[in-house]
Amino acid sequence: MSYAMSVSFQEAVYAALLTDTALGVLLGTAIYDSVPVAPETTYLMLGEDSAKDRSSATHKGSTLDFEINIYSDIPGFDTAKTAAAAVCDVLIDADLTLTRGNLVNLRFLKSRARRGVSPEQRRIALVFRAILDDGSY
Repeated sequence: MSYAMSVSFQEAVYAALLTDTALGVLLGTAIYDSVPVAPETTYLMLGEDSAKDRSSATHKGSTLDFEINIYSDIPGFDTAKTAAAAVCDVLIDADLTLTRGNLVNLRFLKSRARRGVSPEQRRIALVFRAILDDGSY
C-alpha cells in the first residue's frame, strides 16, 4: 500500500465537483484546495484525508477517508445544506477516472453541521470513504 494514488484521486474529485452542473449553479467555481484569499458567500474546500492499507497478497490498495467542507456566511443552514446535498449527489457511487490506480468504491460516511461566527457562520463537514486499487504486485 502507498499514498501514491491520493493526488490522482483528489484531482478526479476536484474535476467532478467543478464540472457538475447543479453544483455549478449553487457555487459557481467556488471550489478550492486551500483557503481562498477572498472567499465567496458560500464555498467548498477540499479537506483533510487519511489512508489505510487495503492490500492483499496479490493487490496493492488503500482506503482513503477524505473530508469536503462547505462554508457559508449566509444565516441559516439551508444554503450550506443544499450545497452539501449536491456534493453527495456528485460523489456517492461516482465513477471517477484516475491517472493512477482505480476507484473501486466511493461512499458517504458522515457529516457534521456547525454554527460559527462571522465570516464563517455555517460549516458542514462531509466525510467520504474511497476504496482504491493500485494493481497487482
